[in-house]
Amino acid sequence: MSSSSVVTYFSWRNLLILLIPSMLGLFLFMTPIATEKGLTIPVAMLANILKQSLGTLMPLILTLIVGLSALLTLLTKVLQPKFLQHQALWQKLFNPTWVWVWVRLVGAVFISLVYAGVGPEFIRSSATGALVFNDLLPVLLCVFIFAGLFLPLLLNFGLLEMVGTLMTKIMRPVFRLPGRSAVDCIASWLGDGSVGILLTSKQYEAGFYTAREAAVIGTTFSAVSVTFCLVVLGQVKLEHMFVQFYGTICLAGLVAAIVLPYLPPLRRKPDTYLTGVDQMAAEGGHFSQRSIWKRAFSHGLHRASMAPGPVKTAQEGVETVLDMLFGVLPVIMAVGTCALMVAEYTPVFTWLGAPFVPLLELLQIPFAVDASKAVMVGFADMFVPSILISTVPNEMTRFVIAALSVTQLIYMSEVGALLLGSKIPVTLLDLLLIFLLRTLITLPVIAGVAHLLF
Repeated sequence: MSSSSVVTYFSWRNLLILLIPSMLGLFLFMTPIATEKGLTIPVAMLANILKQSLGTLMPLILTLIVGLSALLTLLTKVLQPKFLQHQALWQKLFNPTWVWVWVRLVGAVFISLVYAGVGPEFIRSSATGALVFNDLLPVLLCVFIFAGLFLPLLLNFGLLEMVGTLMTKIMRPVFRLPGRSAVDCIASWLGDGSVGILLTSKQYEAGFYTAREAAVIGTTFSAVSVTFCLVVLGQVKLEHMFVQFYGTICLAGLVAAIVLPYLPPLRRKPDTYLTGVDQMAAEGGHFSQRSIWKRAFSHGLHRASMAPGPVKTAQEGVETVLDMLFGVLPVIMAVGTCALMVAEYTPVFTWLGAPFVPLLELLQIPFAVDASKAVMVGFADMFVPSILISTVPNEMTRFVIAALSVTQLIYMSEVGALLLGSKIPVTLLDLLLIFLLRTLITLPVIAGVAHLLF
């Protein structure tokens, strides 16, 4: 085929299908908007508006969703009604493996106790179940609704194919990932890690990522948003060092992203597709242009030529929302609460942090013993280390632990629970090992920068 093969896919229809939904998706997910509370994206703004609108109804809505998920899942697994066995969406929503049935039941019990204000204090206290219920779930509910509805704009109309082709020369040799994974990272960075994981999970389910690629992207590129970094800095009273802080995070995160895919458990994940088919290859197309820009444009137009109609797109968005609400919210309630109970009421994380004292002393971090207590607790919740270290009278120590808590990335009150609730092939043990590896890789980088700054 000649170098002018881009004409094969060019038509004004394809061009409009590529540009209009993709530009709208870019605006919603990746356009930073300045607000009184810092930078955000339109999807997050919509989510915040919905959260404020629901107001006092939010606790009841959350309790009903998690409770209904557990009830319908249990009934489906136990009774196996014949009239629902061929309903694909129902089976997807309410027929998981028994492990997830029990997780949903635990989530329903926890949320019921917190909502009613009864039961053991260690489940419903403001540092455990109530924290997940009141602070985390309302935000995720609203983010899931809008992110789920609008994600097809990024996924289905050629944008990822176009960006992926342009970014392959960077992402493949450096990170061993498809170029399209750059979009996941940007969506996380500007918006929220949960958006990045949702985007990754949908592409893995559709056959655009292998198991290894999805696991690497979900645990490496679902970066913390700029907004959350500002919150962490405020907690440790270092707001004046935002540029240095975020630069340190980016450097440490880059080092971890390069090294981690070569280490187990990520290295051992199979390069196989969930669907058994490489969807990019299956979609075909002939792209022989020498110019990478023309080839990227041709990829985008080809995907646009196969794009679903408005009804199918809306249906896909609604199904994604339902899957996240009924499948992921109960997991976050169960796993997040359990992790916070361990952090709050047991010395487990103190014990786990003790081996880091010699490393912190070797790196010449002041108040190494105090800092060690905050190193491992980040596995339960990303914000807890900043709370624990905020009283330490040394800026360097506060800087190091705050930056470390962000670069550790895997925390069970949100990202970890989201990953476990998704189809991305990672286990709880995988997440713990990745958390430890990220800690060991990023801590020396952060400490090195801190010695230059302080």
